[in-house]
Amino acid sequence: MKLTDILPLENWMELEREIHERSGLDVNVFNIDGFRISDYKQWVNRLCPAIKADDRGQSFICAVAHMNIAGMAKRSKRPAIVECDAGLLKMVVPIFVKGEFIGAVGACGVLLDDGEIDSFTINRTIDMDETEIEGLSNDIKSITSEEAEDLGKYITENLEKIAGDFENQKKE
Repeated sequence: MKLTDILPLENWMELEREIHERSGLDVNVFNIDGFRISDYKQWVNRLCPAIKADDRGQSFICAVAHMNIAGMAKRSKRPAIVECDAGLLKMVVPIFVKGEFIGAVGACGVLLDDGEIDSFTINRTIDMDETEIEGLSNDIKSITSEEAEDLGKYITENLEKIAGDFENQKKE
C-alpha cells in the first residue's frame, strides 16, 4: 500500500502546508523509502538549504537523521522528536494503516528548547566556514519540547483520522 492509495497527493500537500502554517516547521510527507512524495518545500531557516545544497550535507546530515529517526518512530509507533547532527529539531511521525507502515510525516528546522547549532559537525561534514554557519543560523527560531510534543500529537491525530477514513471507505 502506498500513501497515494489512501489519500490523493494534493491532500498530502495540503496537510504539509497546514502543519507548516501551524508550527513554523519545514514539513514533508515521506514514503517508506524516506523520499518526499511532493515537491512542497517551505524553508524555515537559511542554514538548512545551504546544508542540503551540498551532497555531503544531504547524505550525511539530513538523510541519515531522517532514516534513523523514522526507524525510531516506526518501531515505537509514536512521534520521535530529537535533534539532527546539525543541532536542529527533527520530528518524525509514522503513518500506519491497518497496522502497516506506509510512510511518515517529517518536520524540522528549528532549535529545540535551549539547543544550539553544531557548527563543528557542519564544518567537518561540508567544509562550511564557521563564520558562515553563524551568519546563516543567527535567526533560527526555537520551540519548547512541550510545543514539539503537542505538534506530534496533532499530526498523529490527523494521520489517525486519515487512516480511519480510508478504512471506513473500504468497509462501505
